[in-house]
Amino acid sequence: MRLSVVVITYNWPQALDLVLRALARQTVLPDEVIVTDDGSREDTAVLLRGLARDYPTRLVHLWQPDDGARMSRARNRGIAAAQGDYIVFLDGDMVAERHCIAEHRSFARRGCFVQGSRVLTSEACSTRVLAERRLDVGFFEPAIERRRHTLRIPLLARLYARPHRSQRGIKSCNWGFWRDDLVAINGFNEAMTGWGREDNELAARAFNAGLQRRDLRFGGLALHLWHRTRTLHEANDGLLADTLARGLVRCEHGLDGHLDEFRAPPPDLRDVRD
Repeated sequence: MRLSVVVITYNWPQALDLVLRALARQTVLPDEVIVTDDGSREDTAVLLRGLARDYPTRLVHLWQPDDGARMSRARNRGIAAAQGDYIVFLDGDMVAERHCIAEHRSFARRGCFVQGSRVLTSEACSTRVLAERRLDVGFFEPAIERRRHTLRIPLLARLYARPHRSQRGIKSCNWGFWRDDLVAINGFNEAMTGWGREDNELAARAFNAGLQRRDLRFGGLALHLWHRTRTLHEANDGLLADTLARGLVRCEHGLDGHLDEFRAPPPDLRDVRD
């Protein structure tokens, strides 16, 4: 099984630096890391070119113009470009513990997607972690929430992994999907812009298609850096409600709009020379 990691980012290269360095020190490396960029300034591209010089796996940068928050479109482009059979989604402020990708790989099961968890940092903790360029926090780290998600306990992780179909706790910041399942449901709904509910809406269509969910707790650990609370785009609630009411499996505006663009794989930044 080839595994791709799709990281979404927007104008926060300091956080992205930690995310990518954390992926580079995994006990099992992903086959590729795709950074899908929702319109960042040039400093993000500069960071990526610098990291690519000695990055241990294929590294790709996809950029789209800044035209408001278009996370669904950015993630769909990442899916379309991915060469892996399985895709792990991480936000550009999610710093993965070094076993995270190995555990996502081991939890992958046909007919299921995997919902990961996260440790939440306070503003003070996030500032400290970024300043020190740290990749790890422990159970006793001050000013964190969901402290239990610092604990890696493989036996408990297996006990929590029973398939189910609940929408509770759905979040795309730490998610694992088979790529062909995403193609079947047409990826993220690009009618959903701004912040919020695009992950719930995709999960609803996944359930309608017959998929189940496995929770990855006490494994697949990641640290979520603090950021300001965003305002929910209210129209997205209506789109989610429509999907639920109609039992939709595919969205109209989604992944299929990008597949042709990436019939040929995008370049590996390690092979690009200035």
